[in-house]
Amino acid sequence: MEINDIFNLLHNAIEAKNFGKKISQKEMSKKLGISMRTYQDWRLGNSKPQAVMSVFKLLSELDDDEILRVVKRVKKEIG
Repeated sequence: MEINDIFNLLHNAIEAKNFGKKISQKEMSKKLGISMRTYQDWRLGNSKPQAVMSVFKLLSELDDDEILRVVKRVKKEIG
């Protein structure tokens, strides 16, 4: 799986969570605190933030319940 596939998967999952309400790349980039161009490049695979694959490799070493615990902790910290 490529990094852009991960971003597209996450973007679509967030839209699905919101009952299919489309989320623009501008809205998503604002949530992430990055430029819209950067987010577009990530989704298209034109550029790749290096840490993303490392984070997912680390998460893949965990069991589902451990992943959930980590994500909940991060969510709590970042608000």
